[in-house]
This record gives sequence, C-alpha cells and structure tokens, in this order.
Amino acid sequence: MTATIRVTVWNENRHEQSDEQVRSLYPEGIHGAIAHYLGKEGFVTKTATLDEPQHGLTEEVLNNTDVLTWWGHVAHDEVEDEIVERVHQRVLEGMGLIVLHSGHFSKIFKRLMGTSCDLKWREADENERLWVVQPNHPIVEGIGEYIDIEKEEMYGEFFDIPQPDELIFVSWFKGGEVFRSGCTYRRGRGKVFYFRPGHESYPTYYHSEVLRVISNAVRWAAPTSGPRPNFGNRKPLEQI
Repeated sequence: MTATIRVTVWNENRHEQSDEQVRSLYPEGIHGAIAHYLGKEGFVTKTATLDEPQHGLTEEVLNNTDVLTWWGHVAHDEVEDEIVERVHQRVLEGMGLIVLHSGHFSKIFKRLMGTSCDLKWREADENERLWVVQPNHPIVEGIGEYIDIEKEEMYGEFFDIPQPDELIFVSWFKGGEVFRSGCTYRRGRGKVFYFRPGHESYPTYYHSEVLRVISNAVRWAAPTSGPRPNFGNRKPLEQI
C-alpha cells in the first residue's frame, strides 16, 4: 500500500539559500532531507519549492498528490493566494496535508484553521520532550512514551488554533513551557496533521523518531476510497 501513496514535499527553501549554517546542515534543503527519508520508506515522492513557477504546485502536481507536506517560515506572504486556494480545494477533496513547525503561520494552515495560529517562541538551544498522549494512534506507531530532542526552538501556549480533533503530542521545554505539538483535523474529505519540531538551524529532520512520525502521518493522511458525497438538489430514492 505504501508504494501507491504519492507525496509532494513542499519547502519555502529560503534559509538554505541565505544562511550558510542551514545550507551546511541541509545541503539538499529541508525538503530534500524529508523526501529522501520518505523515498526510502517506499513512498512515491517529489519536491516543490517557493521559487518554482506556481511554487511547484501546479494543478497537475496537486492532482497527482495524495499527501502534501508543508514547511515555511520567512516568506509566508509570498505564497500566492491563487495557489493557497488551489491547495485548500484539494484538501477539501481528500488530499492529506502535513504542516511542519513554522508552517503553523502559513496561509494554507491559517485558512484551514480560521484562527491566527499565533504562539510564543524562543530560540535558546533547549531540549524538547514530546509526550505521546494518544498512544493507540497510528501516527505514533513504533514510538515510545516520548521523543527527546536535544536542541530545538521553543513554542509555547497559548497556541491559537481550534480544538484539535485528536491531540497526539504535548511538548515540554527546559524553560518550562508546554505546547500542543501534534494535532489532527479533518477538513472536508481531507486529513490535516500539524507537527511542531523542525527549526531550520537544528538537525531535527535527521532524527529517526521525528521522521518516523512524519512517515506514519503520511500513511494516516492518505486519501481513502470511501463514497464521495453528493450535494445539491436530488430526486427521491423512493416514491413520494
């Protein structure tokens, strides 16, 4: 089943071009690191970045994408509204969406959530512990009680998002904050997962358990073959 899931890994890809530290950490880009792992897991993967025509998210690309992963940070406003609408429509039609780290402030995530999606943050090289609070969920298959990350950016509550359909992870940081770090939603026929770790200056996307969660989330978010809803005026099934 895994080999039939088509994943497009989208990345803003700006830090990798402007910051030598990030470029040395992710020489193929954050998108390259994630796509490389997912490819090894058997998914059919492609990448897309902000500076490509139509941000690499043409109608053809999205129509052939089962799950889209999204990483952005400094250029959210540069994503064209037409492309946001295109992605939004595909999610409603059934495409899965995995929003990573600072993608919480992306146009598409805010559009789907309907809130500011704002939060507290701090970059201080502190450790993060992500506690699993939904241990029977497929997104945490193969994961223990928690995931430890040696150094990460802190995100803290309040996180201005709607109440999640399912809360999968809660993070604790050395500075004392906690954060809802793994949240699922359903929008139309599509499934959405927000996953917090992944600041560009840390090697988080080489962390085996972080990558395992992303892989599990792709499987969870992939479209299913259930009946498609019909809308509008309908003739009765029985004689009235």
